[in-house]
Amino acid sequence: MDAEEFRRRGKEMIDYVAEYLENVEQRPVYPDLEPGYLRSLIPSEAPLEPESYEDIMKDMERVIMPGITHWHSPYFFAYFPAASSYPAMLADMLSTAIGCIGFSWAASPACTELETVMLDWLGKMLQLPESFIAGTDGQGGGVIQGTASEATLMSLLAARCKAVRRVQTYTSDKSEVEIFSQLVAYTSEQAHSSVERAALIGGVMIRKVPTDSNYAVRGDSLKKMVEEDKAAGLIPFYVCATLGTTPSCAFDQITELGPICNGENMWMHIDAAYAGSAFICPEFRPLLNGIEFADSFNFNPHKWLLVNFDCSAMWVKKRTDIIGAFKMDPLYLKHENQESGGHWQIPLGRRFRSLKLWFVFRMYGLQGLQAHIRKQVALAKEFESLVRADKRFEICAEVVLGLVCFRLKGSNELNQNLLKKITNSREIHLVPCQLSGRFVLRFVICARTTESRHIQQAWQHITQLTFEGLQFQLLTIKY
Repeated sequence: MDAEEFRRRGKEMIDYVAEYLENVEQRPVYPDLEPGYLRSLIPSEAPLEPESYEDIMKDMERVIMPGITHWHSPYFFAYFPAASSYPAMLADMLSTAIGCIGFSWAASPACTELETVMLDWLGKMLQLPESFIAGTDGQGGGVIQGTASEATLMSLLAARCKAVRRVQTYTSDKSEVEIFSQLVAYTSEQAHSSVERAALIGGVMIRKVPTDSNYAVRGDSLKKMVEEDKAAGLIPFYVCATLGTTPSCAFDQITELGPICNGENMWMHIDAAYAGSAFICPEFRPLLNGIEFADSFNFNPHKWLLVNFDCSAMWVKKRTDIIGAFKMDPLYLKHENQESGGHWQIPLGRRFRSLKLWFVFRMYGLQGLQAHIRKQVALAKEFESLVRADKRFEICAEVVLGLVCFRLKGSNELNQNLLKKITNSREIHLVPCQLSGRFVLRFVICARTTESRHIQQAWQHITQLTFEGLQFQLLTIKY
């Protein structure tokens, strides 16, 4: 493919993408396939001779699209949003074309510097404390990670390094391995599994803190566990608090947890992967109160801020804590600006992801992004009102942002059967969670194009399947 054909095919691809997104709601949101479907549809080996672009695009519809779960369908209400917007897509295309591998300032100065400035822009949108803003001479700063899982792991490893150095200052005879065996981290019993995985990779034990009736961790619960562990000879060193848990979008009480962490020399990391985008709105910013106690903070613009995957924003209060834990300087990477580059994350290479932020921030503006968040929260409230109006259903957790947890009043089996019917229908897509031992359905406003009519149609579909299920039960009992 030469430049001329690329121009032609590129225009065709833009048309294909635009048409796909404009009409995605007409496709079944969830595929009707069995695992392994694809292998029999394509050859077992790569072609020896070149194939035509036309044949490849035909196979997109024949082979690929039947196996796609359409995350950007307005009938997709599962997991959390996967953000998408046309400005971000164009920026991603440009990033791919430039193709720089920004592992250091010297590798591509614009890639490094734009990322630093965009994280400052975003930090100011969130009204983060000045200590998290890099500016021209700040001690903190931000970096783009691939996912919140990576941010959690980086913060835990940095905290581990800092704790080991601290312990060795007063017990120099202890080896790192000995200290590792005494370190203990804490997170909510409602926290994402990636926190537990980070502890597994980091080789430290982790304890799950019980939550209150709102599924939030409180200060008293953490303090009790910390005191127990200290009495047992362990070294508490790290707390991962969650703002917007995956099951129910609960918010740990960081104003209570923060002073405990600071007083005990424990690193506090805040994971706000989904909810963090909402903090750009003044009415939701109080949910972030207590951030001043944190050592690091993370959320995913690629979830709810119209920036396509991958783009996970992470800030640290003292960048020397994270750089000092991972700094490696072989001769071929040495240059004068060592801090600005590859010591902030696990991979050495990194894409020019900040272009997506730059395009989205400039083409939407803060007010446009706020409007998007507010619209989707309003849609969630609309769905909540529909659930509350039907006495067969109940709301299972406070609806704060774009997630509604609900269920049929009755057994777990009844709700499991309802979800199975919803999934098999392929008209809307939901996933469950467990709250207080109950099987609960999660309904999340996800697609940028979701409107009130999609909410109304989804609820109508759910109630129709509920009616059919109850009718079947009555017939079964009768006969």
